[in-house]
This record gives sequence, C-alpha cells and structure tokens, in this order.
Amino acid sequence: MGKTAIVLGATGLTGNLLLEQLIVDKNYSKIKLFSRNSVNVTSDKIQEFIIDLLALEDSAKDFVAGEVFCCIGTTASKTKDKKLYKAIDYGIPVTVAKIAKENDIATIIVMSSMGADANSAVFYNRTKGEMERDVLKQRINNTYILRPSLIGGDRNEFRLGEKIGKGIMRIFNPLLLGSLEKYKMIHPKKNSYLYAIFSQHKT
Repeated sequence: MGKTAIVLGATGLTGNLLLEQLIVDKNYSKIKLFSRNSVNVTSDKIQEFIIDLLALEDSAKDFVAGEVFCCIGTTASKTKDKKLYKAIDYGIPVTVAKIAKENDIATIIVMSSMGADANSAVFYNRTKGEMERDVLKQRINNTYILRPSLIGGDRNEFRLGEKIGKGIMRIFNPLLLGSLEKYKMIHPKKNSYLYAIFSQHKT
C-alpha cells in the first residue's frame, strides 16, 4: 500500500505541477485534494474535498495522510481586504499545521516566500513570517518551510505586477551570482523549492 498525500492549493501553478508529479509517482496510492474548486484532473489516486478552506476545521476527520503539501497563497491585487488576505496566507497554513498535529501527520511542507519576517514593517512579509512562526510552533516531526523567490511559469490568472516582474527578472537573472543567486526567478517545475523537497523526501 502506497502513501497518502494531502495537497492544498492544487488549482494554483505550483500546486498543480506538484499534483502531476504525485500522480505518476508509484510511492503514492492516494492524493487528497482540499480546495474551493475542482482541479479537473482525472486519476484513480485523487480524492477531492470541495470545501471552504477558511473553515478547514470542519473537515478535520478527512484530513488524514502521511504528508501534507500546503501551496496556498494569494496576492494583494487579488485580495485587497487585508483581513481576508491574512485569513488566507496566515490562517489556512496555520490551521493546516494544527490539524496535522492533532491527526498525527508526520510531515508538512508549506510554501512561504523569500523575505518572510514576523517583525517586518511590510504587511506581506510580516504575514508570511507570522505564518512560519506559528506553523513551527506545532512541532510536527518533519516540517519544511519553503521560501522561493519569484516563481516563473504561466498562471491561469493574469497578474500585471507579476508579469512585469517576470519580464525584468528574465533580464537580470544571469547577473545574479554568488550570494545574489537566491533572488533568481525560478521555474515551478524544474527548479522550485517545493518540487526539490518533494523529490528529496520521496527517496
């Protein structure tokens, strides 16, 4: 019997690419997807739970697996209300960690962001930093906090600021060497931190 993985955020760019890898990986026999909308991907491994992610506690009985991948995140342009923004970027991952702890899930992998800092004056960085802090407070045996830089690739939604940023980074990427290399734009499939940790962990 193979492993069971839970994925949150499988409708997004990185989460969807991760899902593709989990589907073809013979080490996994079941993939539980918790999301607001269907990913519209067909596989015998997939079990979908279409729920309100802000009320994840209501689905705690189904939140049982060996590993959890949390790829949840929004943007200031998409979610202008700061209270709702924090409920998504902070609230969902922290709730995921709390339920994982209660259900004895040994491994949790959470997408954060470069620059995350609970003491930052920047709302985005502070929110990510507070999320990391409170996920780590759960003391789950194998906790991975991933801090990618700007992620390349094509999304299903249009983000003007991100599109401009990607254009700029394509020019400057070759110049970011040595200690600056961590700021390079990364490809979600070939070079994403999430897939790197996934590949490392599955062995």
